[in-house]
Amino acid sequence: MAGKPGITFSNGQSGRILILEGAWSAANADDVERTALLVEKTSFSGRLVLDLSHLTAFDTLGALLVNRTLAVLGAKGHEVTVQGASEPVGILLKEIKFVAPKVSDHAEMSKVLSVLADIGEGVVNAGRDVASSTAFLGQVASVIGRLFISPRRIRLTSIVAQLENIAFRGVPIIVLISFLVGAIVAQQGIFQLSRFGASTFAVNLIGILVLRELGVLLTSIMVAGRSGSAFTAELGSMTMREEVDALRVMGLDPIEILVVPRVIALIIGLPLLTFISNIAALFGGGMVSWLYGSMAIDVYLERLKEAIALQTILAGLIKAPFMALVIALVACGDGLSVRGSAESLGRQVTDAVVKSIFMVIVVDGIFAMFFAAIRY
Repeated sequence: MAGKPGITFSNGQSGRILILEGAWSAANADDVERTALLVEKTSFSGRLVLDLSHLTAFDTLGALLVNRTLAVLGAKGHEVTVQGASEPVGILLKEIKFVAPKVSDHAEMSKVLSVLADIGEGVVNAGRDVASSTAFLGQVASVIGRLFISPRRIRLTSIVAQLENIAFRGVPIIVLISFLVGAIVAQQGIFQLSRFGASTFAVNLIGILVLRELGVLLTSIMVAGRSGSAFTAELGSMTMREEVDALRVMGLDPIEILVVPRVIALIIGLPLLTFISNIAALFGGGMVSWLYGSMAIDVYLERLKEAIALQTILAGLIKAPFMALVIALVACGDGLSVRGSAESLGRQVTDAVVKSIFMVIVVDGIFAMFFAAIRY
């Protein structure tokens, strides 16, 4: 049985001799580490000779620690030579290298510079995201153009399946949230306007706010959190399991098979959900106007008819396809950017939802300025 690892010091003609004894192997990891540290912390003078002829067992751990000890002694200015190593020991010492950790020579940055560096890094990353998103948009647009030229390649089954997940299964939560938000807007409008004896104008507030802004914005945010995160998680999981690479190996285009059906389904589904959201929010506002504001239903409907016009309804619905395109591109692009770990998948899902909601609000703001400029 191999002996316990240790070291013996002796003097020789060529200098101080350090004789390693016993089993320098992983089975005695703690003792080997302590022995190596003892040698590294001991002060020597002159030349040193490391004798390995008395080793009874030696493996990669022993080779790593011996090379570390040689590196430490060399850094202290000692001239160290190795003797008595058998052929297997010599091979291990040659193959198992010790690389000392690099210590930065730069002085620690001040907090101001650190903040500026973080801001700069964020700007650079944002620029890269914009560039990659633009390139991804070009890929999707080229594939959609190719599908219009050859309609037989359109995967209707996939589109219908995605449309069911996005629109049909998303109706309950959209209706519930929209109803509650419409009710809250109506209650606050009636409560605030009643101070001026103008509580009936709350109907104008509900109709215009819901149909032009709140309905499509609320629906898009809900879809970004529900369907957008699902897109990223699905495509990210497929990327982690190398299913996307398998499609490429088989000569299939992942954009055409995985991305385009989701983009088309979302462009179709989001306007439908927006319309349903508008109806639910107006219904919630009507219920509160009746129960809380003591307004008859026919009065509510008549004032709503006077307050809104066709362009009020279209102003919200026109935004929906553009918001759907943004959500689909961000979600699918982040899903295909996952790199092989659960941490990467979670980070990309989070980023996809945050970026989708941010871009939805940006698109809504752009349309608001555009409609104001053309007085629509």
